[in-house]
Amino acid sequence: MNEQAPLLEIRNLVKHFPIRAGVTQREVGQIHAVDDVSLSISEGETLGLVGESGSGKSTLGRCVVRLLKPTSGEILFRGQHIENLSARKLRPLRREIQMVFQDPYASLNPRQRVGSIIGTPLRIHKLGSRAARKKRVNELLETVGLAPEHYNRFPHEFSGGQRQRIGLARALALNPALLIADEPVSALDVSIQAQMINLLMSLQRDFNLTYLVVAHDLAVVRHVSDRIAVMYLGQIVEVSPAADLYDKPLHPYTISLLSAIPIPDPEVESKRETILLAGDLPSPANPPPACRFHTRCPYVQPTRCRDEEPELREIERGHVAKCHWAEDIRDGKIKPREVQATEAVEELPETPAETAARGPS
Repeated sequence: MNEQAPLLEIRNLVKHFPIRAGVTQREVGQIHAVDDVSLSISEGETLGLVGESGSGKSTLGRCVVRLLKPTSGEILFRGQHIENLSARKLRPLRREIQMVFQDPYASLNPRQRVGSIIGTPLRIHKLGSRAARKKRVNELLETVGLAPEHYNRFPHEFSGGQRQRIGLARALALNPALLIADEPVSALDVSIQAQMINLLMSLQRDFNLTYLVVAHDLAVVRHVSDRIAVMYLGQIVEVSPAADLYDKPLHPYTISLLSAIPIPDPEVESKRETILLAGDLPSPANPPPACRFHTRCPYVQPTRCRDEEPELREIERGHVAKCHWAEDIRDGKIKPREVQATEAVEELPETPAETAARGPS
């Protein structure tokens, strides 16, 4: 990791979405999508951001690229605050930060030909003549593994993997420094996922890219990430160098996620213990108090977990975790136990938003 100032720095970022109900559409609650998140990414680094669906990963990525405006907090790119920039002042920044979207079927305009889709960023930023833009598009097609004859085809003529390559070519058109890949392989066949991961790695070497890779699958980000951040219910619960996270996870949520990854060795797989999380992800409109994971945690303790919010603190060099008992879990002083469903789903007071969503009984 570079010792210089980070390319991207996120400080205490918050993004809440209002919940409205009734004829007057009054606000009856808020979705806590991202709550007090701080992260940094150095130039040339790949940070993997993982967590289950609904944890706020994609919202965080969209705030960084300013498709969403944060509720509060700071986003610094090359030391410049970008969280409150107007659309006009954001335009030069669009050349530096680009995004590859999760769904290759929905992120491409079905009425535009591939050449127009990839060339649109060049046209918007008034880069080059029409002939120069066409040449650049053909170069990008070749870079992502497509052919020049694909220039005049429509998106529906391509497979899912090819459409994701088109989206990647569009993101690369302006030579960005930071690329945010939102679930870049989740919509693809397993046979195609490895090809896309290898392509991302080769593009990083060729173009000196910095990646924020958003995924729900720890096995996917393992091979591309220098560091991994684990997110749960809008908060970062663990950040670690990739190798350390897989060798010695410190947060109970990370331990549970890793225990669910199958190991391609029948003998090892038959002997290891899988930790099952009880219940579903709590509602982000009414997150649990204190430690947000305590309602499902297999390591939950009678004291502190339900009453005191843990700090995200450094447990080992470069390895931080948001758990009161991280050292005890690491040293084997606390063992996991089965969490009963009645314990996992605590009776929390119903919010006005949930009352409105439930409707009349």
